[in-house]
Amino acid sequence: MSPAASKRQADLLKQEGNAFFQKERISAAIDAYTGAITLCPNVAVYWTNRALCYKKRNEWTKVEEDCRTAIQLENHSVKAHYMLGLALVNRQKLSEGIKALEKSLELGRGAHPASYMVEAIWQQLSKAKYIEWESLSRERATQLRKLKVACKEAICNYNSLGNPAADAPEEQLNELEEVFKKAAKTDTPTEVPDHLCCKITLDIFRDPVITPSGITYERAALFGHLHMVGKFDPVTREALEPHQLVPNLAIKEAVDSFLSEHGWAYKIR
Repeated sequence: MSPAASKRQADLLKQEGNAFFQKERISAAIDAYTGAITLCPNVAVYWTNRALCYKKRNEWTKVEEDCRTAIQLENHSVKAHYMLGLALVNRQKLSEGIKALEKSLELGRGAHPASYMVEAIWQQLSKAKYIEWESLSRERATQLRKLKVACKEAICNYNSLGNPAADAPEEQLNELEEVFKKAAKTDTPTEVPDHLCCKITLDIFRDPVITPSGITYERAALFGHLHMVGKFDPVTREALEPHQLVPNLAIKEAVDSFLSEHGWAYKIR
Protein backbone atom coordinates (compact mmCIF):
# COMPACT_ATOMS: atom_id res chain seq x y z
CA MET A 1 0.00 0.00 0.00
CA SER A 2 1.32 3.43 -0.94
CA PRO A 3 1.94 6.09 1.77
CA ALA A 4 -1.01 8.13 0.47
CA ALA A 5 -3.32 5.11 0.55
CA SER A 6 -2.13 4.22 4.04
CA LYS A 7 -2.91 7.75 5.21
CA ARG A 8 -6.40 7.63 3.70
CA GLN A 9 -7.10 4.29 5.37
CA ALA A 10 -5.70 5.56 8.67
CA ASP A 11 -7.94 8.63 8.54
CA LEU A 12 -10.97 6.40 7.93
CA LEU A 13 -10.02 4.34 10.99
CA LYS A 14 -9.63 7.57 12.98
CA GLN A 15 -13.15 8.62 11.97
CA GLU A 16 -14.45 5.20 13.02
CA GLY A 17 -12.64 5.59 16.32
CA ASN A 18 -14.23 9.00 16.85
CA ALA A 19 -17.68 7.55 16.20
CA PHE A 20 -17.07 4.65 18.60
CA PHE A 21 -15.77 7.07 21.26
CA GLN A 22 -18.89 9.24 21.02
CA LYS A 23 -20.99 6.13 21.54
CA GLU A 24 -18.89 5.19 24.62
CA ARG A 25 -17.59 2.08 22.81
CA ILE A 26 -14.11 2.64 24.17
CA SER A 27 -12.59 -0.76 23.35
CA ALA A 28 -13.73 -0.46 19.72
CA ALA A 29 -12.35 3.07 19.56
CA ILE A 30 -8.98 1.89 20.89
CA ASP A 31 -8.87 -0.84 18.23
CA ALA A 32 -9.65 1.68 15.49
CA TYR A 33 -7.01 4.17 16.65
CA THR A 34 -4.49 1.34 17.03
CA GLY A 35 -5.16 0.38 13.41
CA ALA A 36 -4.55 3.98 12.34
CA ILE A 37 -1.30 4.05 14.34
CA THR A 38 -0.16 0.80 12.72
CA LEU A 39 -0.68 2.29 9.26
CA CYS A 40 0.71 5.78 10.05
CA PRO A 41 2.69 5.83 13.33
CA ASN A 42 4.01 9.36 12.73
CA VAL A 43 0.65 11.15 13.12
CA ALA A 44 0.34 12.61 16.62
CA VAL A 45 -3.45 12.90 16.71
CA TYR A 46 -3.89 9.13 16.45
CA TRP A 47 -1.83 8.74 19.62
CA THR A 48 -3.64 11.50 21.54
CA ASN A 49 -7.02 10.08 20.52
CA ARG A 50 -6.06 6.67 21.82
CA ALA A 51 -4.65 8.27 24.98
CA LEU A 52 -8.06 9.91 25.51
CA CYS A 53 -9.64 6.45 25.42
CA TYR A 54 -7.17 5.14 27.99
CA LYS A 55 -7.89 8.22 30.10
CA LYS A 56 -11.58 7.26 30.08
CA ARG A 57 -10.56 3.91 31.58
CA ASN A 58 -8.06 5.45 34.03
CA GLU A 59 -5.25 3.46 32.44
CA TRP A 60 -2.72 6.17 33.26
CA THR A 61 0.45 4.28 32.31
CA LYS A 62 -0.88 3.82 28.78
CA VAL A 63 -2.02 7.48 28.68
CA GLU A 64 1.51 8.52 29.60
CA GLU A 65 3.10 6.28 26.97
CA ASP A 66 0.84 7.48 24.13
CA CYS A 67 1.18 11.14 25.10
CA ARG A 68 4.96 10.96 25.25
CA THR A 69 4.96 9.53 21.73
CA ALA A 70 2.56 12.24 20.55
CA ILE A 71 4.79 14.96 22.04
CA GLN A 72 7.82 13.54 20.23
CA LEU A 73 5.86 13.83 17.00
CA GLU A 74 4.21 17.19 17.74
CA ASN A 75 5.75 19.08 20.64
CA HIS A 76 3.16 21.89 20.54
CA SER A 77 0.19 19.56 21.11
CA VAL A 78 -1.85 21.09 23.95
CA LYS A 79 -3.85 17.89 24.49
CA ALA A 80 -0.77 15.67 24.64
CA HIS A 81 0.92 17.79 27.32
CA TYR A 82 -2.39 18.12 29.18
CA MET A 83 -3.15 14.40 29.30
CA LEU A 84 0.49 13.61 30.09
CA GLY A 85 0.20 15.95 33.07
CA LEU A 86 -2.99 14.24 34.24
CA ALA A 87 -1.39 10.81 33.87
CA LEU A 88 1.70 11.80 35.85
CA VAL A 89 -0.33 13.44 38.62
CA ASN A 90 -2.53 10.36 38.90
CA ARG A 91 0.61 8.22 39.09
CA GLN A 92 1.81 10.38 42.01
CA LYS A 93 4.56 12.03 39.93
CA LEU A 94 3.41 15.48 41.01
CA SER A 95 6.43 17.60 40.13
CA GLU A 96 6.72 16.20 36.60
CA GLY A 97 2.94 16.30 36.13
CA ILE A 98 2.77 19.96 37.13
CA LYS A 99 5.48 20.81 34.59
CA ALA A 100 3.49 19.07 31.83
CA LEU A 101 0.29 20.89 32.82
CA GLU A 102 2.14 24.22 32.92
CA LYS A 103 3.45 23.53 29.41
CA SER A 104 -0.06 22.72 28.16
CA LEU A 105 -1.38 25.93 29.75
CA GLU A 106 1.35 27.97 28.07
CA LEU A 107 0.60 26.39 24.69
CA GLY A 108 -3.16 26.69 25.17
CA ARG A 109 -2.99 30.37 26.03
CA GLY A 110 -0.94 31.00 22.92
CA ALA A 111 -3.24 29.08 20.58
CA HIS A 112 -6.75 29.58 22.00
CA PRO A 113 -6.61 31.95 25.02
CA ALA A 114 -10.38 32.05 25.55
CA SER A 115 -11.13 28.37 25.00
CA TYR A 116 -12.72 25.97 27.50
CA MET A 117 -9.50 23.93 27.28
CA VAL A 118 -7.45 26.66 28.94
CA GLU A 119 -9.90 26.79 31.85
CA ALA A 120 -9.83 22.99 32.20
CA ILE A 121 -6.03 22.98 32.22
CA TRP A 122 -5.95 25.73 34.86
CA GLN A 123 -8.35 23.80 37.09
CA GLN A 124 -6.27 20.63 36.89
CA LEU A 125 -3.04 22.58 37.42
CA SER A 126 -4.52 24.30 40.48
CA LYS A 127 -5.64 20.94 41.87
CA ALA A 128 -2.21 19.39 41.29
CA LYS A 129 -0.39 22.31 42.87
CA TYR A 130 -2.73 22.23 45.85
CA ILE A 131 -2.05 18.50 46.33
CA GLU A 132 1.69 19.23 46.16
CA TRP A 133 1.32 22.12 48.61
CA GLU A 134 -0.74 19.97 50.99
CA SER A 135 1.93 17.27 51.01
CA LEU A 136 4.71 19.77 51.67
CA SER A 137 2.55 21.47 54.30
CA ARG A 138 2.17 18.22 56.23
CA GLU A 139 5.94 17.71 56.14
CA ARG A 140 6.55 21.27 57.38
CA ALA A 141 3.98 20.86 60.16
CA THR A 142 5.70 17.69 61.38
CA GLN A 143 9.09 19.41 61.33
CA LEU A 144 7.70 22.43 63.19
CA ARG A 145 6.18 20.23 65.90
CA LYS A 146 9.49 18.42 66.42
CA LEU A 147 11.40 21.69 66.50
CA LYS A 148 8.93 23.22 68.94
CA VAL A 149 9.29 20.27 71.35
CA ALA A 150 13.09 20.50 71.11
CA CYS A 151 13.02 24.24 71.80
CA LYS A 152 10.76 23.78 74.83
CA GLU A 153 13.05 21.11 76.22
CA ALA A 154 16.07 23.35 75.66
CA ILE A 155 14.40 26.25 77.50
CA CYS A 156 13.39 24.05 80.41
CA ASN A 157 16.86 22.49 80.64
CA TYR A 158 18.52 25.90 80.47
CA ASN A 159 16.37 27.26 83.28
CA SER A 160 16.83 24.13 85.36
CA LEU A 161 20.52 24.96 85.59
CA GLY A 162 19.54 27.95 87.69
CA ASN A 163 20.98 30.55 85.31
CA PRO A 164 20.36 33.90 87.05
CA ALA A 165 20.37 35.82 83.76
CA ALA A 166 17.59 33.70 82.23
CA ASP A 167 14.11 35.15 81.74
CA ALA A 168 11.12 33.59 83.47
CA PRO A 169 10.29 30.24 81.82
CA GLU A 170 6.67 31.25 81.19
CA GLU A 171 7.75 34.37 79.30
CA GLN A 172 10.17 32.38 77.16
CA LEU A 173 7.58 29.71 76.42
CA ASN A 174 4.98 32.35 75.48
CA GLU A 175 7.43 33.95 73.08
CA LEU A 176 8.15 30.52 71.63
CA GLU A 177 4.42 29.93 71.06
CA GLU A 178 4.14 33.24 69.18
CA VAL A 179 7.11 32.41 66.97
CA PHE A 180 5.70 29.02 65.95
CA LYS A 181 2.20 30.44 65.53
CA LYS A 182 3.54 32.93 62.98
CA ALA A 183 5.52 30.18 61.23
CA ALA A 184 2.36 28.08 60.88
CA LYS A 185 0.48 30.92 59.17
CA THR A 186 2.29 30.15 55.92
CA ASP A 187 0.29 26.93 55.70
CA THR A 188 -3.06 28.50 56.55
CA PRO A 189 -5.44 29.19 53.61
CA THR A 190 -6.06 32.89 53.13
CA GLU A 191 -8.57 34.99 51.20
CA VAL A 192 -7.56 36.40 47.84
CA PRO A 193 -7.39 40.23 47.79
CA ASP A 194 -10.15 41.88 45.72
CA HIS A 195 -7.73 43.36 43.20
CA LEU A 196 -6.55 39.85 42.26
CA CYS A 197 -10.08 38.63 41.45
CA CYS A 198 -12.09 39.10 38.24
CA LYS A 199 -15.28 41.17 38.53
CA ILE A 200 -17.12 38.65 36.33
CA THR A 201 -15.97 35.28 37.69
CA LEU A 202 -15.20 36.52 41.24
CA ASP A 203 -12.31 34.03 41.12
CA ILE A 204 -8.56 34.65 41.11
CA PHE A 205 -7.13 35.79 37.76
CA ARG A 206 -5.62 33.19 35.44
CA ASP A 207 -5.12 35.29 32.31
CA PRO A 208 -5.91 38.94 33.15
CA VAL A 209 -6.50 41.53 30.42
CA ILE A 210 -7.08 45.25 30.85
CA THR A 211 -9.59 47.36 28.89
CA PRO A 212 -9.07 50.94 27.65
CA SER A 213 -11.14 52.12 30.64
CA GLY A 214 -8.54 50.60 32.98
CA ILE A 215 -10.59 47.67 34.34
CA THR A 216 -9.05 44.20 34.45
CA TYR A 217 -11.03 41.03 33.66
CA GLU A 218 -10.33 37.35 33.15
CA ARG A 219 -9.73 36.99 29.39
CA ALA A 220 -12.03 33.99 28.79
CA ALA A 221 -14.85 35.50 30.87
CA LEU A 222 -14.66 38.84 29.06
CA PHE A 223 -14.53 37.15 25.65
CA GLY A 224 -17.65 35.24 26.63
CA HIS A 225 -19.39 38.47 27.60
CA LEU A 226 -18.39 40.20 24.34
CA HIS A 227 -19.63 37.24 22.31
CA MET A 228 -22.84 36.41 24.18
CA VAL A 229 -23.99 39.74 25.66
CA GLY A 230 -22.55 42.54 23.61
CA LYS A 231 -19.39 44.39 22.67
CA PHE A 232 -19.19 46.72 25.65
CA ASP A 233 -17.35 46.88 28.95
CA PRO A 234 -19.44 45.04 31.60
CA VAL A 235 -18.76 47.76 34.19
CA THR A 236 -18.43 51.06 32.30
CA ARG A 237 -20.75 50.02 29.42
CA GLU A 238 -18.34 51.67 26.99
CA ALA A 239 -17.96 50.12 23.51
CA LEU A 240 -15.27 47.44 23.53
CA GLU A 241 -13.69 45.25 20.85
CA PRO A 242 -11.51 42.17 21.51
CA HIS A 243 -8.50 43.75 19.78
CA GLN A 244 -8.50 46.53 22.39
CA LEU A 245 -7.63 44.15 25.22
CA VAL A 246 -4.08 44.12 26.54
CA PRO A 247 -2.56 41.50 28.90
CA ASN A 248 -2.24 42.94 32.41
CA LEU A 249 1.25 41.70 33.21
CA ALA A 250 1.43 43.55 36.54
CA ILE A 251 -1.66 41.77 37.87
CA LYS A 252 -0.42 38.44 36.49
CA GLU A 253 2.86 38.88 38.35
CA ALA A 254 0.96 39.82 41.52
CA VAL A 255 -1.19 36.68 41.21
CA ASP A 256 1.89 34.50 40.66
CA SER A 257 3.53 36.07 43.71
CA PHE A 258 0.40 35.51 45.84
CA LEU A 259 0.07 31.88 44.75
CA SER A 260 3.77 31.27 45.35
CA GLU A 261 3.60 32.80 48.84
CA HIS A 262 0.40 31.02 49.87
CA GLY A 263 1.14 27.70 48.23
CA TRP A 264 -2.04 27.65 46.11
CA ALA A 265 -4.08 27.32 49.32
CA TYR A 266 -6.55 30.16 49.11
CA LYS A 267 -10.20 30.89 49.78
CA ILE A 268 -12.53 32.70 47.39
CA ARG A 269 -15.17 35.01 48.86
